[in-house]
Formats: sequence, C-alpha cells, structure tokens
Amino acid sequence: MTSFVHHDYPAQHPGVARAEAAIGGARALGRSIDSTKSLTAMLLAAMVAAMLVVADQLIDTWADGHLLAAWVVLWTVAFAAIALFLGSARRLAVRMVAGLDAWSVRLAQARADQRLWAIAQSDPRIMAELQGAMQRAEKL
Repeated sequence: MTSFVHHDYPAQHPGVARAEAAIGGARALGRSIDSTKSLTAMLLAAMVAAMLVVADQLIDTWADGHLLAAWVVLWTVAFAAIALFLGSARRLAVRMVAGLDAWSVRLAQARADQRLWAIAQSDPRIMAELQGAMQRAEKL
C-alpha cells in the first residue's frame, strides 16, 4: 500500500521573522525620537545642575542646624530653575540642531564638489560640462 505524506514547511524561519520585526521596530523608534527634545532635556539638566551647585554652595554656609530648611530651599531652586530655563533650553537646542544640520549639508556639498572636480579632471566630457555651466553662470 502506498501512502503520500504532505508536509507544509514554512517559507520563512520563525526566528528570522521575529528578528526582522524587532529590527523594523527599532528603526521606527529611531525615526520617532526628536533630537531637539533630547538635546533640550540634556541642556535643561545641565542648567539645573549648575543652579543646584550654586544654591548648595550658598546654603552650605548657613545650614548648620537647619538641614530640612536647606533641602526645601534647594528643591525650590531646582524647580524654579526648571521652570525658568525650559524655554531657553528648548530654543538653544533648536538653534544647535539647525546649525548642525546646516553644517552637515555644507560639508556634504563640499565633499560632493570635490568628488565631481576629481572626476572632471580625468574626464574631458564632464570638464566641458562644468566649464559651460561656469560660463553660463558668469553671464547671469
């Protein structure tokens, strides 16, 4: 007697499918993170830390027996610094990210120009195109 056995094998390994899903999720997470928000948080933390160090130095001189009062004043300074510096930290972060983006674009453009010039020096057709474009730009 003859019997046929049909097995359905998956076209893709389940571990590979899980890994691809995890990598895809990580890539989507990386795109959703706003660099200005994280930079704002770091700048704000640095500003608040500096204010707390100054407040701690000032409080340390008169907090001999008033430790609770010193901690209340220190935390009041911390929350006031957060409220005070939030807007300026956000604006500074936005300006820094915009400046770094512009610098990156200028750097990429300079590299592309250098590569094009290096290619043009070895290829007379590209050099002729560049010279024609420069002559047209001079006429304008």
